[in-house]
Amino acid sequence: MDGKVLIANRGEIAIRIMEACKDLDLDYVVVYTDADQDSEHVQRNRTSGPDQNAWRINSYTEPNDLFAVATHTGCTAIHPGYGFFSEDFRFARRATIRDHSLIFIGPSWEVIRNLGDKINTKKVANELHIPTIPGTDSPIYNEMEAEEIAFHLLESQKIQEIERPSILIKAAAGGGGMGIEEVTEIAQFRRIYRQVQNYAKRQFGDGGVLIEQCLTDYNHLEVQLLCSRHGERIHFGSRNCTIQSTGRQKRVEAAPGFHGSCFNYDFDEKKVLDMIVEYSLKLAAHVRYDNVGTWEWIVSRSGQPYLLEVNTRIQVENDVSARISYLDDKHPNLIREQIRLALGEKIGYKQNSVEFKGASIELRIVAEDTRRGFAPWIGTITEFSFPKHDWSVVYTHVPFDRPYTIPSEYDPNLALALVWGENMDEAKKRAARFIDEVQIKGKDSQGGDIITNLDYLKVNLDRLLTF
Repeated sequence: MDGKVLIANRGEIAIRIMEACKDLDLDYVVVYTDADQDSEHVQRNRTSGPDQNAWRINSYTEPNDLFAVATHTGCTAIHPGYGFFSEDFRFARRATIRDHSLIFIGPSWEVIRNLGDKINTKKVANELHIPTIPGTDSPIYNEMEAEEIAFHLLESQKIQEIERPSILIKAAAGGGGMGIEEVTEIAQFRRIYRQVQNYAKRQFGDGGVLIEQCLTDYNHLEVQLLCSRHGERIHFGSRNCTIQSTGRQKRVEAAPGFHGSCFNYDFDEKKVLDMIVEYSLKLAAHVRYDNVGTWEWIVSRSGQPYLLEVNTRIQVENDVSARISYLDDKHPNLIREQIRLALGEKIGYKQNSVEFKGASIELRIVAEDTRRGFAPWIGTITEFSFPKHDWSVVYTHVPFDRPYTIPSEYDPNLALALVWGENMDEAKKRAARFIDEVQIKGKDSQGGDIITNLDYLKVNLDRLLTF
């Protein structure tokens, strides 16, 4: 393939993109900040000389820095990784229309814009009769109308004999958990509605609110899709991402999304998984989705699925799905596929070419104190080693051969470890063994030992795929 890719990200995802580019015989350029100069994504490249391909920038979130490097180095495409600009349609649009245009490795900016708006996504899903969380799909500004909607949502939960009926009032223009309050009694509604509306006006300049049923007993599932500009759509099954930190950061993921060996479900788990895959493909076809993407679902204890949102990017946990998927007896590399399709190629195979076997687990290894609200640990790592098995792989930007100081500017993510097996029981046993064999040592500025979440990960293996 022809072209040169600017990798507009850092850490392990930058390394995985680098490796995918090498596999496709594509040149690439990486960027880094001062805080990241010791990261492996920098050290594996050249920071000076005639063959320089690693360039220092002030910030990963400064688009002018990124585009200046792209122009200077003659890049023809840009890969945003995850986070940062990966779901910013304005950035994607700018990349494609600037004088030195770049192929944005992701969906088209129009798709990112339309699906990045959760309200619009819910509205479109409702039009397609795809189940979403009961509630409004457009902002409400009238207090009396809002109260009537709230009343009916609470009453419907009582009819369903839900133990603790409740609703959420959300600032429609908000995000990241801002401007959300819970209501359990209709008598509380007007006071809290006014509180949220006033907050929304102050913070976002828009007093519109959304009202939704509050779901508390559920599993968080995802469906991995791969689509092309040529109208092709392939899925790589489901995964379960229910085990999360207090900040809703995923810590243990597993595929498939449900399995009868883990829990005695009150529903046919295969039927539910097939259902959310079909719904995801239906929405993807309707919006003409054209790259890699993840459809996020929540599934209640009764087996009722609700579409939550669409992530228009590659996700951290994409390889969990790849490790239960086989193309010609090999695990697909979804980052490689993402790049290939963004550069205009067809998928080139059908759904029946993908075989699903076994189970996989991803462990997000983080320097954090899980007993203190997942507080980050900052210090220097002095020993960092992982076991090597034919059923595991590790992605990390932390060097194995020298000390590494964790930058305080970023989340203290250390590594992603994936294990897989013939079934979920075997995968869980291998994950526990893997954790026991990991060696991580380090000291903080006060001489205290490194704190990681390894024990937390091991303890939570038994919770996988359960309610």
